[in-house]
Amino acid sequence: MSAITLNGSPHELAGEVTIDELLRRLGRDPAVPGVAVAVGDRVVRRSEWEQTRVRPGDRVEVVTAAQGG
Repeated sequence: MSAITLNGSPHELAGEVTIDELLRRLGRDPAVPGVAVAVGDRVVRRSEWEQTRVRPGDRVEVVTAAQGG
């Protein structure tokens, strides 16, 4: 097991995964619009999610847009 920081909290992973795989493990569909992902201080383009690996020690932020007022 390895640990990352996900939205400010520790999160255990079984090895390295891509952003696409991480979202699926979190129960999110990567194809749904309105989701942004940053690894470290870099926002990762959706087109790079299938190739970008999340490694132990990475800080990952997953943000979902919401409507309202």
